[in-house]
Amino acid sequence: MKLFIAGLDTETNTFSPMQTGIEAFRENLIAYGDATGKPLNCCSSQMFVWRNAAQEKGWDVVESLCAVAEPGGRTTRAVYESFRATILDDLKAAMPVDAVMLALHGACVADGYDDVEGDLLAHVRQVVGPDVPVAAELDLHCHITERMLANATMISTYKEYPHTDIEEVAEQLFRLMERTLAGEVKPAMGMHDCRMINTFHPHRAPLRGIVDRMKAMEGQDGVLSVSFGHGFPWGDVEDVGAKMLVVTDNDPEKAARVARSFAREIFEAREQMRGDYLGIDAALDRAVAATSGPIVLADVSDNAGGGAPGDSTFILRRIIERGIEDVASCLYWDPIAVRMCREAGEGATLALRIGGKVGPASGDPLDLTVTVRRVASGITQRFGPTPLAIGDAVWVSSGSIDIVINTVRTQTFHPECMTALGLDPAQKKIVVVKSSNHFRAGFEPIARDIHYVSAPGALQPTFEDLAFTKLKRPYWPRVANPFAE
Repeated sequence: MKLFIAGLDTETNTFSPMQTGIEAFRENLIAYGDATGKPLNCCSSQMFVWRNAAQEKGWDVVESLCAVAEPGGRTTRAVYESFRATILDDLKAAMPVDAVMLALHGACVADGYDDVEGDLLAHVRQVVGPDVPVAAELDLHCHITERMLANATMISTYKEYPHTDIEEVAEQLFRLMERTLAGEVKPAMGMHDCRMINTFHPHRAPLRGIVDRMKAMEGQDGVLSVSFGHGFPWGDVEDVGAKMLVVTDNDPEKAARVARSFAREIFEAREQMRGDYLGIDAALDRAVAATSGPIVLADVSDNAGGGAPGDSTFILRRIIERGIEDVASCLYWDPIAVRMCREAGEGATLALRIGGKVGPASGDPLDLTVTVRRVASGITQRFGPTPLAIGDAVWVSSGSIDIVINTVRTQTFHPECMTALGLDPAQKKIVVVKSSNHFRAGFEPIARDIHYVSAPGALQPTFEDLAFTKLKRPYWPRVANPFAE
């Protein structure tokens, strides 16, 4: 058997002020056939699972491009078309192949391509023909499109958020591919539109129970895979929104029926799944009133993992205005401030302008007098089992407020981005993290309480007000019951 593997992973916030170009990918990973031999990330780790599993069975493996960028605005047309050409050229050179497995995101938008993954799958299908099985693993924050379904043999998404099951799903997808090639199963997919746009949290009921039942159903009664695609709300594309996707053994009607059943259950629980977001002052009031900490406040509106700049100052400014003390906050993407601190050196005190540099969604810069506590390079923070780089980083303090500033735009995943600098967030009363939910995996063990904050920014969770121009069907929460319209 010959297996062809490749990866292309970035999430597109079409409302973001930043484009995603070649530098965004270079800063994370562009690997031409050797990603699985480099430090792994959420995309290449899937390919690593597939390569190892295939080689254990004595298969030949052809590894092509793996390109990863931090979420941002639209990928430039030239970059996407270049990556597509590389994958297709490698695939043509590898032909004939017995199977193709792709590690994709599912919510990538490029200039001229609202459905990058669907476009790539269609081109792959043209090369391999109708009979070669093609599998794709998607982030659960994906736009599941008819074009994807028409050109893939099987698609599975992660089920957990934080994404702690990326490699687990990759392993399951490989075993499904193995059974397909052996003629044991014939995958058939069915999808149902939930007509919902929201941020969903699987750690909370009722979704926790639904996800557990999705997992329990897999491998039973001809159901091979069950995926809940949460959707990515900040993508102005026709297929934005939550969808259920089921893969069965040669039973498309059952796939559609099971998908519809889960979708209806999720829709019926929609009010229970509304996010619990606080305004800045309400969140700070709760944190100040707590008898002990850490109280973790999530700045969901400036999550770089959703395409936001990662340099907004709204919450930090209000903390300073209110005179709140014993605070740590991270990560602020500000290479200019990092350079100034490096030049000044550890122990130096200087006037430093922090954040507020990208645009209106970043707020105004903060001018503070700070002391440089630590300057470091090569720091990583865990995302599941994968260490992700944050670039050069500095820990500065202004009074009893500690701030971590870095050079690689990324969300806050784990306390390691602070402890590696010598700053222990477990000892602080209030910890402000720029993340929507991934932070929970690392911070929940040290947090006394967690609150989600809807500050101004590029990812405000007011889903009923998003300025869609391409979505034509009604959706909740913009309307109470979109199925009645």
